[in-house]
Amino acid sequence: MKSSTIRAWSQVHTWTSLVCTGFLLMLCLTGLPLIFHDEIDDALNPATWEAAHPDGPLLDLDALLAGALAQRPGEVPIFMSFDIDRPVVNVTTGPTADAPGSAMHFASFDRTSGALVPPADVGGAVMDFLLQLHTDMFLGLPGMLVLGAMGTLFVAAIVSGVVLYAPFMRKLEFGTVRRGQSTRLKWLDYHNLLGVVTVAWVIVVGLTGVMNTLATPIIDNWKTHELADLVAPYADAPQPAVYASLDAAVNRAVAEAPGMELQFVAFPGSGFSTDYHYAIFLHGQTPLTEHIIAPALVSADDGSFAGMREMPWYVKALSLSGPLHFGDYGGLFLKMVWAVLDVITIIVLASGLYLWVARVRAKRPVAGRGPVTSA
Repeated sequence: MKSSTIRAWSQVHTWTSLVCTGFLLMLCLTGLPLIFHDEIDDALNPATWEAAHPDGPLLDLDALLAGALAQRPGEVPIFMSFDIDRPVVNVTTGPTADAPGSAMHFASFDRTSGALVPPADVGGAVMDFLLQLHTDMFLGLPGMLVLGAMGTLFVAAIVSGVVLYAPFMRKLEFGTVRRGQSTRLKWLDYHNLLGVVTVAWVIVVGLTGVMNTLATPIIDNWKTHELADLVAPYADAPQPAVYASLDAAVNRAVAEAPGMELQFVAFPGSGFSTDYHYAIFLHGQTPLTEHIIAPALVSADDGSFAGMREMPWYVKALSLSGPLHFGDYGGLFLKMVWAVLDVITIIVLASGLYLWVARVRAKRPVAGRGPVTSA
């Protein structure tokens, strides 16, 4: 490789790294506890709650929704989701269907009695804070897009680092760490070695992180284009004033999707639905398909089945990027692997920052001697 090419790649690596390092350190530090969010929640909130009638019938969804709205006068339903391992339905309400997250209210209800399920408050506020900071820095979509840009720069820094590694190591054996040399050289070797060893993982996590920051425009594009033919007949229709039976709508959607299970419901006007439909999301029953979801649209006016659309590839990629980003699909062992790689990435980022500071200091003239010039 020509020296001019090496210098160009070095500039790319230096400046992309410098711009994104602060953000990436924040993401790695907040992401570390988020990898174990399920385990932390379980440890801080032991399973003491039990259903009122463990062997009894489940209340229909209309009764549960009515009970939830009775406790939040003046609010409208936004989402309804379902616990996997206990008979609990979660209802999200707000002043309007398109209310921001800060204005939403979340409550859980026992499906066997309709009673409120005590919230898991211990540690929840801290984890919610970390998740919000990690997701959008409390800035909403602009914050997500900034983090997406930083993730893109991070990937560029990784690629340029890999390109530079071969000429850097041409006179050294792979994995060499010059411990007997200066501190700067030793950390340069650690930086390069740890970076190249984790390159595949950081690219996967970086790209899935970028994908997650684009969730809002991806969903908006899906609603605008992929569902256009389903929504077209309702273009001039007002939003329903009275909703048809939610329970009947869910049963109809489940019947239209054999082999799939109910995941959550988005109500008319919410971010994951249209102004006229229940959007009923279903997912597969196997470890491979449980993150692949398919939406069914049922008219909230009369309960008629509007249709079902398979998610396009880019929405499927979004569905898979979340669990892949946090290692949340292979049990505790994979999460521990993710955590170790996360710590290594923190070391790589911190060592890169140290090397840049050390290089800048080395170029400064020594006091009283003036700048060093070549003969």
